[in-house]
Amino acid sequence: MQPARTDDPTTVNDRLAQARTYSVWPAWKVLLQDAGVNSANVLRRAKLPGDLFARESVRLDSATYYRLWEAIEDEAGPAGGPAPLRFAHKFSTDWFNPELFVALCSDDMNSALARLARYKSGPMALKIEHKAGRTTAALEFLDRALTPPRVLMAFKLVFFVQLARLATRSPVHPLRVGWPAPGLSASDARAYANWFGVPVEDLPVPTVVFAAEDTQRPFLTANHGMWKFFEPALRQRLADLETHASTVERVRGALVEALPAGEVSMAAVCRKLGVSTRTLQRRLREEGSSFQQTLDALRHSLAHHYLRNSSLSGAEISFLLGFEDPNSFVRAFQTWTGSTPQAVRLSHSTGGGESSVVAGR
Repeated sequence: MQPARTDDPTTVNDRLAQARTYSVWPAWKVLLQDAGVNSANVLRRAKLPGDLFARESVRLDSATYYRLWEAIEDEAGPAGGPAPLRFAHKFSTDWFNPELFVALCSDDMNSALARLARYKSGPMALKIEHKAGRTTAALEFLDRALTPPRVLMAFKLVFFVQLARLATRSPVHPLRVGWPAPGLSASDARAYANWFGVPVEDLPVPTVVFAAEDTQRPFLTANHGMWKFFEPALRQRLADLETHASTVERVRGALVEALPAGEVSMAAVCRKLGVSTRTLQRRLREEGSSFQQTLDALRHSLAHHYLRNSSLSGAEISFLLGFEDPNSFVRAFQTWTGSTPQAVRLSHSTGGGESSVVAGR
């Protein structure tokens, strides 16, 4: 069978459909529950299927996604304070979605923001600017026909700040934060100011500004417990490696930790293993392998695992495997297998339809 071209209309259309939709993960139900928000009532308010949060991974168009966030805010009510802050208090490294996962695996906030900016999470772009001792992160919602709910804009900025605090275990406070026409009550304005450490401003786009020293502070979460949740068999195997493990096995172990953060260079792996590039190349050659062969084999194996055992989209798998963009992942996968990720997923699919409000994978 001839491998499908990366510009095959079906493949292109699938990528375009994913780029125009937002992901929703089962962990949302846990987060809502922990924050005291009834998920069933949220779905009823949003006029969405009652089992939405039970599905492994679903995608919603902008209008439906915004309606879901409005329903979350309505159901949360004003009594417990702003919903995004209630969620922030419940964030943990065990709350899995690809964005949080790869961010926590990064070396520092600058690296995490760079990874998040490259990952297109729906019709939204993250613009990063480093200037005069500060890092500015600004969100651009690409669907110009619709205005995103303020609760969603607030949540995204709260997410960035809480990410920095979680990963560094430091009381990080931004220099500035704001979004268009905040429309906050006096009590909510105080709650946000107390949590961020600065008042919320009326800014043209959702924006958070960090001091350079905070974005360069090392993340302490490179080997965090989320691996145990996300990849138990693989993590156990790596944990069981004894001192006599082969160089290939050690490189694989280092790469497993480095891939989500996009650290896939030989130099980065050598730093983790404490050996020189020349020594690593020699040892791999003695075992009949090379760095690129080891990297490709690991990516190949993980890609098949994700395609068989999850509903992660191609873009999300590409992100987790440390590729710069989904097209690079598709081309590499075709080189490894002679097929496309979509074709392999379909060959393992057990069937079953999806609601019309949920975009296909």
